Amino acid sequence: MQSTGVYWIAVYDILEQAGLEVYLVNARETKNLPGRKSDVQESQWLMKLHTYGLLRNSFRPSQEIRTMRTYWRQRNDLVRAAGRHIQRIQKALTQMNLQLANVLSDLSGVTGQAIIKAILAGERDPHKLAAFRNWRVKATQEQIARSLEGNWQEDLLFVLKQEQDGYEFCQQQMAECDRRLKQYLQQREDRSQGASLPEEKRKERLKKKKGNAPQFDLRTELFRMTGTDLTQIDGIDVMTATTILSEAGWDMSKWQTEHHFVSWLRLCPDNKVSGDKIIGKGRLPTNNRITNTLKMAASSLRTSNTYVGAQFRRLRTKLGAPVAIKAMAAKLARLVYRMLRYGMQYVDQGAKFYEAQHRNLQIAHLKWKAAKLGFRITQLAA
Repeated sequence: MQSTGVYWIAVYDILEQAGLEVYLVNARETKNLPGRKSDVQESQWLMKLHTYGLLRNSFRPSQEIRTMRTYWRQRNDLVRAAGRHIQRIQKALTQMNLQLANVLSDLSGVTGQAIIKAILAGERDPHKLAAFRNWRVKATQEQIARSLEGNWQEDLLFVLKQEQDGYEFCQQQMAECDRRLKQYLQQREDRSQGASLPEEKRKERLKKKKGNAPQFDLRTELFRMTGTDLTQIDGIDVMTATTILSEAGWDMSKWQTEHHFVSWLRLCPDNKVSGDKIIGKGRLPTNNRITNTLKMAASSLRTSNTYVGAQFRRLRTKLGAPVAIKAMAAKLARLVYRMLRYGMQYVDQGAKFYEAQHRNLQIAHLKWKAAKLGFRITQLAA
């Protein structure tokens, strides 16, 4: 059967429960039938292709993973919806000439929410509103007060209240998703085999209090469920690890090698080969959630003082940002595959080790090139 929208899911589940092996195929690979097609002709065409062994079965995780994926996708949708409410709150404030965004980096923070709630409660004095300033805010109380001298309009205050209510509703729904997800993860089998959770990286400890972060110890639950801690890989935080596990699961045996896994993520080169020669290179567009998440994780390595951070900076200088991000996303995917498939532990060797290793490779290449031209390079003593 072809994957069309979400209509195939109910039929797929029924056939799977009946004990049938269902092949879910990509419609892009079966669209070569010419002319106008009916559903009967489509089914006959699929049957003929399957008879000749020309169809590939698409990956679909088990029901255990699909349930976790449903909760996580719903939570991500609520995060995006809450972000849209914050944008409309900022728009309403700007229309009233309240330049609060110039002094606060995030209106969903403690200070921003306290000021907005006070405005909706009827407070109009800029200095009293600025008194809600949290000590972490860099702007002074006087600067905040100057940004709150606006034109109070009833219609825009109504919009502000509507958007604030919508934002708070999204936060309540996210908290409910966190409770259901925590309950579900606690019911899963413990695969840690008594192993202790590795020490959390310092950068992850600083990110813990982020506004949209889960309100429970998600990292511990993921380690108990999978037996490995993906957050030890530089660039991958607990949110990225949850996306990977909720989309692909922890059983990497579905992919024969790490190269197959990278190819499934469409992070491999799209080389057009003819006669064992590459005659062209194309692009592999995809909307795979794991791919997009790994690319975001790879782009965060730009300032990382780690082995993969140094490698990313070199590739970025040599090949440009888009190619470097894709290459490092593929490397992160391989590290994830090895940890989940073979239980390997990730150990960062540091940026200095990578730079020294790269320097030695350059020296060896220069010596080889000089020897080929009939010269010999002698390294001077330091």
